[in-house]
Amino acid sequence: MSSYPEFPVPPGGAPHPGNMYPVYQPAELPPAEPLPYHRLSRTYPVYRWWKPVVVGLIALGLYIGMTFLLMLALLIATLGSTSLESSMEESLGALESMDMSDPLTFAFTMLSLILMIPSLFWATRIMNFQKVGMLTSVRGTMRWGWLGICMAVAFGVLVLSFGISTVLDLIQGFPFEPDFSGPDMWTLLLLTILLVPFQAAAEEYVFRGYFMQLIGGWLRHPAFAILLPIPFFVFGHQYDIYGQLDVAMFALVAGWLAWRTGGLEAAIALHVINNSVIFAMGAIGLVDVNATEGNLGSLLLSAFTTAIFVVAIVKLADKRKIERLSFSPAA
Repeated sequence: MSSYPEFPVPPGGAPHPGNMYPVYQPAELPPAEPLPYHRLSRTYPVYRWWKPVVVGLIALGLYIGMTFLLMLALLIATLGSTSLESSMEESLGALESMDMSDPLTFAFTMLSLILMIPSLFWATRIMNFQKVGMLTSVRGTMRWGWLGICMAVAFGVLVLSFGISTVLDLIQGFPFEPDFSGPDMWTLLLLTILLVPFQAAAEEYVFRGYFMQLIGGWLRHPAFAILLPIPFFVFGHQYDIYGQLDVAMFALVAGWLAWRTGGLEAAIALHVINNSVIFAMGAIGLVDVNATEGNLGSLLLSAFTTAIFVVAIVKLADKRKIERLSFSPAA
């Protein structure tokens, strides 16, 4: 029998002055019941409908502050160097026009998006009504083995997609002519490897993680959590109607897979591989990374290959018994 006095722990988590119990940590409690991914904000008894909203506001403030510091660092780097300042003026012109073939513009854009990760994580930690890991999966952490499998499947699907696209271009008389002589090729390839995975993951954590669980905390049916964030994701991409439909389709698939597989791994994998392949091909002149126009053919090809990815992931998730629900206290 415990020798501690039988004093109750008052609301808010602070122990009674005479109590020797450890401080109550609400975000570390096990989930009250097994719930799907979009409902994970509801797994802890300290959840209130307004707390995820405050998380978003705090994250926005942190993001604005860190983006300002990033811009300030960029400005400081140009001081005291005439050659660098001249180069910076050219790059700032490219930045203003969002020329993603310019290394500085590319790096700044990727870093500014990556900053969404620490902003969201810190804001979630500050509010402390759920574990930060629950933004990743129902297990409360990244399922690295499953992520690796999803990456392999996504890579195979993207190779198939670009292979078909290349064959169709050759049939139409467009030559396959990679250019390995670009002055920024190696810089862009290195930046793609280092930054794009985090940029893609950041967008997934915000649009399929935070927004899905924000809405899922209010509305039980997964359709609301999957569909309602799509317009916000689409409006963040400046494409024509075909490109916007492609982005919307991706958002729909990513949201559904997050719900179906109990985590962000499949969505992150598809996003990372897709963006990495596009920017790598742009570095060697095979695609125009600044293009905003699409066509019906590319949209249909994207839909076809994305459907293959979804079918493969669902079959593998079922075969490997990937968790779809959070653990119960008895688990």
